[in-house]
Amino acid sequence: MVITEVRIKLCEENNERLLAFCSVTFDNAFVVRDLKIIEGTKGVFVAMPSRKLTDRCQKCGCKNHLRARFCNACGVRMDETRATREVDGRAKLHADIAHPIHSGARELVQASVVKAYHEEKDRSKLPGYVCRYDEFDFDDDVPASYSAVVAEMGAKARPHAGHAAPKAPYVAETSAKVRADDFAAGIG
Repeated sequence: MVITEVRIKLCEENNERLLAFCSVTFDNAFVVRDLKIIEGTKGVFVAMPSRKLTDRCQKCGCKNHLRARFCNACGVRMDETRATREVDGRAKLHADIAHPIHSGARELVQASVVKAYHEEKDRSKLPGYVCRYDEFDFDDDVPASYSAVVAEMGAKARPHAGHAAPKAPYVAETSAKVRADDFAAGIG
């Protein structure tokens, strides 16, 4: 496993601990995005991409984040001690999406990312600085479509059959629930 590229997106200076986001490319073939570079009590460290853990309401079955005090759908009070606990007693609220299996791999990723972070920070002080994080570089030999990829691999691609449209009441319920969830999360 060789890290072939690290891209850094620096955060605003007013963030307390979050310094930057980054993406790491392995062997010019596999990218992991949304790693976070964080200022910890013992220095800078890299946090792997993660998702919030959820559970279901005992009354209605709606998914809720483990920190939720009330159900997003029915409003019933949730048990605040339902999250599993780490060895040190802290609630486990997130799960890594991608992460190194052993400490050697973690150290390799961390060293590469921290080095790239310091280089990007220095680059950002130069006149005309432009962040490269969101750029997408595609080689000419990269196939443009799924069919081209399959053809390149020597197989025959079959077209994907369409799906039936959802029934009207389901759409109305879903969109109302999505709006309610967005409102509860502060998005809407």
